Amino acid sequence: VQHDRRTNPRAKANPLSALTFIWTVPIFWEGYKKDLLVDDLFKPLKEHTSSYLGNKLEKAWEGELKRCKGKKKNPSFLRCIVKVFGPKIMLLAIVAFISEIGLRIAQPLLLGGLISFFTPGSKMTLNEAYIWALGVVLCSGFNVLFMHPYMMAVMHIGMKTRVAACSLVYRKALRLSKVSLGQTTVGQIVNLLSNDVNRFDIAFIFLQYLWIGPLQTCIVTYLMWLQVGPAAVIGLVTLFIFIPLQAWLGKKSSSLRMKTAIRTDERVRLMNEIINGIQVIKMYTWEKPFSYLVSLARRKEIGVIKKSSYIRGVMMSYIVFHTRAAIFFTILSHVLFGNGITAEKVFVLTSFYNTLRQTMTVFFPQGIQQVAECLISVKRLQKFLLYEESTVASPRDEKVNGKVNLENNGIANLLYTHITNNFEKSGIVAKNACAKWQPDATDYCLNNISCEVVPGQLTVVIGPVGSGKTSFFHALLQELPLSSGSISIAGTISYASQEPWLFHGSVRQNILFGEPYIKEKYRKVVKVCALRTDFEQLPYGDKTIVGERGISLSGGQRARINLARAVYKETDIYLLDDPLSAVDTHVGKHLFEDCIQGYLRHKSVILITHQLQYLEHVDQIILLESGSLKAKGTYYELQNSGLDFTKLLTIKEEEPEEAKEISSNRKLGSRQSSMNSVNSSIYDDSFSQNPIEVGEEMSKGSVKAAVYKHYCVSGGGCCLAIFVLFMFILSQAFASGGDYWITFWVNLEEHVYVNGVYNATITANNPSSASYPFIVSRDICIYVYSGLTVLTILATLFRSFLFFLMCMTASVNLHDHMFTSISRATMWFFNNNSSGRILNRFSKDMGAIDELLPVAMMDVLQIGITLLAIIIVVASINVWLLIPTVCVGILFYFLRLFYIATSRSVKRLEGVTRSPVFSHLNASLQGLTTIRAFNAQEILVKEFDNHQDLHSSAWFLFIGTSRSFGFWLDVVCLIYICFVTLSFLFLGGSSFGGNVGLAISQAIGLTGMFQWGMRQSTELENQMTSVERVLEYSRLESEPPLESPPDKKPRTTWPEEGKLQFLNTHLRYSPTDPWVLKNLNFVIQPKEKVGIVGRTGAGKSSLISALFRLSEIDGSILIDGIDCASVGLHELRSKISIIPQEPVLFSGTMRKNLDPFDEHNDEVLWNALDEVELRDVVNELSNGLQAQISEGGANLSVGQRQLVCLARAIIRNNKILVLDEATANVDPQTDFFIQDTKGKRNENINTWTRQCW
Repeated sequence: VQHDRRTNPRAKANPLSALTFIWTVPIFWEGYKKDLLVDDLFKPLKEHTSSYLGNKLEKAWEGELKRCKGKKKNPSFLRCIVKVFGPKIMLLAIVAFISEIGLRIAQPLLLGGLISFFTPGSKMTLNEAYIWALGVVLCSGFNVLFMHPYMMAVMHIGMKTRVAACSLVYRKALRLSKVSLGQTTVGQIVNLLSNDVNRFDIAFIFLQYLWIGPLQTCIVTYLMWLQVGPAAVIGLVTLFIFIPLQAWLGKKSSSLRMKTAIRTDERVRLMNEIINGIQVIKMYTWEKPFSYLVSLARRKEIGVIKKSSYIRGVMMSYIVFHTRAAIFFTILSHVLFGNGITAEKVFVLTSFYNTLRQTMTVFFPQGIQQVAECLISVKRLQKFLLYEESTVASPRDEKVNGKVNLENNGIANLLYTHITNNFEKSGIVAKNACAKWQPDATDYCLNNISCEVVPGQLTVVIGPVGSGKTSFFHALLQELPLSSGSISIAGTISYASQEPWLFHGSVRQNILFGEPYIKEKYRKVVKVCALRTDFEQLPYGDKTIVGERGISLSGGQRARINLARAVYKETDIYLLDDPLSAVDTHVGKHLFEDCIQGYLRHKSVILITHQLQYLEHVDQIILLESGSLKAKGTYYELQNSGLDFTKLLTIKEEEPEEAKEISSNRKLGSRQSSMNSVNSSIYDDSFSQNPIEVGEEMSKGSVKAAVYKHYCVSGGGCCLAIFVLFMFILSQAFASGGDYWITFWVNLEEHVYVNGVYNATITANNPSSASYPFIVSRDICIYVYSGLTVLTILATLFRSFLFFLMCMTASVNLHDHMFTSISRATMWFFNNNSSGRILNRFSKDMGAIDELLPVAMMDVLQIGITLLAIIIVVASINVWLLIPTVCVGILFYFLRLFYIATSRSVKRLEGVTRSPVFSHLNASLQGLTTIRAFNAQEILVKEFDNHQDLHSSAWFLFIGTSRSFGFWLDVVCLIYICFVTLSFLFLGGSSFGGNVGLAISQAIGLTGMFQWGMRQSTELENQMTSVERVLEYSRLESEPPLESPPDKKPRTTWPEEGKLQFLNTHLRYSPTDPWVLKNLNFVIQPKEKVGIVGRTGAGKSSLISALFRLSEIDGSILIDGIDCASVGLHELRSKISIIPQEPVLFSGTMRKNLDPFDEHNDEVLWNALDEVELRDVVNELSNGLQAQISEGGANLSVGQRQLVCLARAIIRNNKILVLDEATANVDPQTDFFIQDTKGKRNENINTWTRQCW
């Protein structure tokens, strides 16, 4: 991915450039001129490449596992993280100490020295005052210089930990045993990679404050005691009394986080199933029950998020009133103890409290909460890393020569072995092998299997549905651990799975799958797998990109590419799991004769098939039934043994003679045609044009005002939004009023009162008293101050609750609109957008809207209004200070413009480069058996690392640019502090000490806060891109209406007969594509049984798409004289039953899978199961109809899933029944039985079978 990327500018930066972030300037310039694209990203730094970090952490984890094995202890993932990243963190602690303990504590003392210059009767000279002022400014300066590179380093470590953890999780996912896969779900693993590991990015920022906070508190307490004595303790108690409450809220928040994670897992899992099975859901008209399930899952999730949001609201309200309450109690108690107050004391205290507030009430509790949440994520990761692994020999294991058959505790640890030079025969020997999928299951899925396969021998495994054929292969591949007995394998293995698995890439990449490209061999394999014609049909030959799950190909093409991958790999033993079922008879014959019997004739081949016509030509037949070996031998041996093997064969003999004749002619023709010039352009490496992928939508430019408006409207309307804003302004007015009142009071104390009592005669002679508009007694000062403080607390809490309520409402509505839009989207949308991309909207983007967006928005509102208040307060003290304020404001505005252009593209790039990471994980988990059989783990880990590196490159750019922005903003703030501090000395005149203190302490407060506010405003805009992305998916092109208008509703009994007419029907998959079906005209009379045949890719499935109106149609299709286009989709689709090509089941109960609307009673369902002979299977599952079906129906065999689909069709009992190669994955007996059921039940039913020829 990165061979042609530019070197990262950080790699070449000198120390000064790194310290002041000058290395980011060219990036900003580039981002300002144009929107940055994926091609503009740099190479990742070596220290954060995924493979390097993954190896480092994996080594530590393996060391930890070894260490704990002997001691019978639980391994700790946390210990590994500390081991790998701890030393760096220790180093950063020193920087944090200098900044937080040294500089932050010195600044208030220096400020006190400066204020004392303005106290009446001060003996300080002007020069001394300048030295104090310089000290104040330098403290801020050094802090800026230390803090930003420190934060950059901390975020970099957080990122490295995340990357390492992701790499480790992916490697582990490739090693999960089938049992472990049953315990976890794809949704859960995606959640680990999308949400849990992100905790590292946040937790490390706050980690140091866990020890800095308490240390700083002790030092500050001592210094404040020197100022105001015991009153300091009362103030501190006020400050810290909230900390246990915050800690409790933090703990509550992390337990809610755990609950949220579980509920989000559940919702993402459900979405994953829906997206993967969307076509079936549409054809069955099941959108409503699934919408209900999603809304239920979402309600549960939001219920928890709401609670944690309110907690967050309370925590964020503290920022406004916490320090103010502490200062209030300190001053109040100090005055009540009978002491006077001076400006110096008040503002030194205020500065100390501000320092403590940031450390102890923002970072410390946040640190506890984030570190606690991070530890929960570490636990979740650790639990995942400790799942049982598959016994499949990893490609890194030592390859052993000679035959290996290790037995320990009755479990055979199988290792692949190469054939040694003395030509020891390759092959497989199984002795009394027993195995079961669940360790606690009572029944064995393989029982006492003994057989032998020798080189050059073709062995066929046959047996009814669910007899354990695929389990036998899984045992050979070591996916299924043996309980007893042994299997010895000499030689290497290649495998073609029953359900074709294709990953996102070109057809050629899918066939080569990491093997070197040898032109002649490749052509030969393509020829024997009957793929040449397909390559000619595909738009870019074998360079055509196939989507995830191979969406743009027909079932037969996918099966043959899957087979070609297995055949291309040069090995000794080939396991082929039913490759002939998805292809038509001619192609099947070609595959059997040219590929299995021809190309692989010198190899050991084991073939699972239901095509019994080939049995006469094989060397050995193994017949399995209910997991036991019923018989083995040649065709004639078995025939003579008189087993009910013959029952399986009866169907074969009924095959009409003509079919055989056609196939023999076809064989001749196909041989001749394949002799013709092979030098076709389809293999040309210089294909004129490379395929264009449908990229992920990436919006450009700033987030439009309409998006904000839409968010506010979703949150409860504009009136509520305006009221919330008013509450924010009101609470800030109370808070700033309190600040101003304390200054007013201090000035009264210093200039008007004598010993705390108002004295009129002295006041008359005091010139400064004239500058007061009104003078009140000390008691009134106390009452007003108390009133303002209480009002601040109440108003702040109220506005927080209101604000989060609004955000949650918006969250719910946005999710619901997007889900409705997705469930109504056309099939074209799903075929052109990978499930990872759609899931990203539901997991990552919804997560951001639920949890991150409200916080960023609240920060922006809170800080924006506080800024306004500070400017008003400072201007009221000295109007001339408005001039530097305006200049700084303009400078900030331009800096922000410059930053936000780049930041926005970088943040979007980060989102777009994250999707492939999820898609890759998703695809890998679906093809796990194939990947392991091909020993392709390393290639896939490399590919995953490439995706991660691309994301890391974008993320590093993101943290680099945002830190750089913060640094330069703070430099501007520093200049502003300089102006404000020195202005009082330059301008001279008789300033009040209280005014000087207020102005300088507010300006210092400005630094950190202003750059945080600016960054949060860009963060808000970044998070709003999530809203934008969700809104994009809320406006998808929708299918026609589900229900017809009342005047056009068809009769309830329609269709009475089931007569089908196609009139000039055309179909295409998108408006820009060519027509796939062209001018079809035919009629199917009622009760007719019609077979639709045609070569793979001829448009048979497209015909079904037309009938169900899954794509754009021109012309008309009539059912009983009514044009389908005039009928609502639900009314149309609910009247047609379908048994799809790939049986899709959903997790949930068996009952929900058969009848999600609960329209029928149990008796009807049992009868249907009886008819498909699944009653016994369902009875054996615990809870019968209420038995849980696992994700994708994994706890049933493919054939059984097909029968469940047949049972669904029986229950619906419609006039039109469509079978889309429904019997492809079942044995002949079941096939015969399906046809029979169809025949018996369908006396009055129009049946439409799509079969290959």
